[in-house]
Amino acid sequence: MKKRSDKMSDELRPEYDLRQLLEAGARGNYAKRHDAGTNLVLLDPDIRKAFRNERAVNEALRLVLELRKVGGSGSRV
Repeated sequence: MKKRSDKMSDELRPEYDLRQLLEAGARGNYAKRHDAGTNLVLLDPDIRKAFRNERAVNEALRLVLELRKVGGSGSRV
């Protein structure tokens, strides 16, 4: 069994300056949407290429829902 060290090990690389990272980051970009109850979903790059906007994504998902109905009760997507 390893002996637990009371010291915290600093694994952050020396070239990463937290002060600089925190200044460059933009906080609250999606806060209004979150508060409004909008679900945010991150799409993979290949999906983003196929669906350029939220309308296209919503249309495709509605089609999937319709296809589930047509496929019968045993089919799952």
